[in-house]
Amino acid sequence: MDVKKQRQEKVLLPLFISFLKIGAFTFGGGYAMIPLIQKEAADRHKWITDEDVMEIIAIAESTPGPIAVNAATFTGYRAAGIPGALLATTGVVLPAFAVIIAVSSALSFFGGNRWVKYAFSGVRAGVLALIVRSLVGMYKQCPKNKLSYVIMGVVFVAAGFLDVSAILLIILSALLGLFFSLRRKRGEKK
Repeated sequence: MDVKKQRQEKVLLPLFISFLKIGAFTFGGGYAMIPLIQKEAADRHKWITDEDVMEIIAIAESTPGPIAVNAATFTGYRAAGIPGALLATTGVVLPAFAVIIAVSSALSFFGGNRWVKYAFSGVRAGVLALIVRSLVGMYKQCPKNKLSYVIMGVVFVAAGFLDVSAILLIILSALLGLFFSLRRKRGEKK
């Protein structure tokens, strides 16, 4: 057995367990998972880098399906190939599947309870704080130049106020980045 395959097999169980924990302890959707993925996969296990996290977010947003599943699949693939992608995806989805079944059963029974409503208000506030932390981390990794700020501003307005499709905005942002980078490189050659 070659070294790469041995390393891959050693990663599989920790990868599954990590994404099982991420799936079990993240409420509020895919973006809320990003700080946990960064902490677990990049900081703790070093399966990916901080730059990979930015790439994972971009790819997860621009591919069909839930961001959390796409991010888990991509991270698992980076860490251990196709088996890693399958196990990370299974790990991240399994808790949600179990919780949805349990919560839907419980809500039909306790849905009107004010304490349940209070608990969910607290969860939403906590998730918002995690998303803000993630945004600050992403901002630190983002290039800081006029073009980046213009793209950020235009995308923010287009998505937040004009309800432009996120897919269209991601594609246009990528094209603008490519166009201006090529233009800058041509200017440097002259």
